[in-house]
Amino acid sequence: MTEIGYRRFVASEVDSLAHFLARDTWPFHVSATVSRDEVREWAADGVFDSGETRTFWITVHGEAVGLIRLMDLGDGTPLFDLRIASRHRGRGLGPLALAWLTRYVFTEFPDAERMEGTTRQDNAAMRRTFRKGGYVKEAHYRDAWPAAGGRRYDAVGYAILRRDWATGTVTPTDWHDEF
Repeated sequence: MTEIGYRRFVASEVDSLAHFLARDTWPFHVSATVSRDEVREWAADGVFDSGETRTFWITVHGEAVGLIRLMDLGDGTPLFDLRIASRHRGRGLGPLALAWLTRYVFTEFPDAERMEGTTRQDNAAMRRTFRKGGYVKEAHYRDAWPAAGGRRYDAVGYAILRRDWATGTVTPTDWHDEF
């Protein structure tokens, strides 16, 4: 069994974070590659840790293999960014991380009534991860995700309600409610 853990990022780890993000590619993010300097600037601006944001390392046997960044923690509907290093993708870490993250938010933030995430339409792995985690597709934004070379992808939004998480149920979206 894989020993997976989650550890909060601290500011003194900014060089490790910069190395982690810059050494890999993130094909389903707006910028597939980032530089170490960009990451350091983002960290200085509070992108990874502030009153509204928390970041966690995903570790396997103590090695950092991924990153979770929680955002908008004060508004009742946090968003997140989940990144798994390329050499660890496809091993089932995404669903485990999402389950941990959902439990963490609903346990630590009593005012959070729902959690949301958005991914590119062609990110089949993340879309499966959302569904496995009890998240429901709530939005489909056409040509909303810019990518390299001027290409645009559809963005797909998923969410989970606190009450669904607490009861282990899934409340479907009513897609036929137009008058």
